[in-house]
Amino acid sequence: MKDAINECTSREFVRPMVTRSLRRSNVRKKIAEYLFDISPSSSYTSEIAYNVKTTPTNVLGAIRGMEPRYGEEESLINLNIVELIESKNIKLYKLTDFGKEIVQSIKE
Repeated sequence: MKDAINECTSREFVRPMVTRSLRRSNVRKKIAEYLFDISPSSSYTSEIAYNVKTTPTNVLGAIRGMEPRYGEEESLINLNIVELIESKNIKLYKLTDFGKEIVQSIKE
């Protein structure tokens, strides 16, 4: 019960940071929206880049953080919007439940 309360509190604490992060980066926002559209499926870096019309380097920067352009503290993984799924030799990215809530609220 205590963990559920802490999770709700931490989500409400993080929500303004997430909103700010998505407003500051059109690439982050497009990636989150693309992963929302293909949810519950996951995708790999170059496929995400192709669909949001940017480079794989920008996608990696937005998802994992890559200084100086994309700070690690505002990365989609660090903000718990996207999760990394490692399968054999490929890294796949999928929207978390929290990420779905955020994108849903942005689209409304």
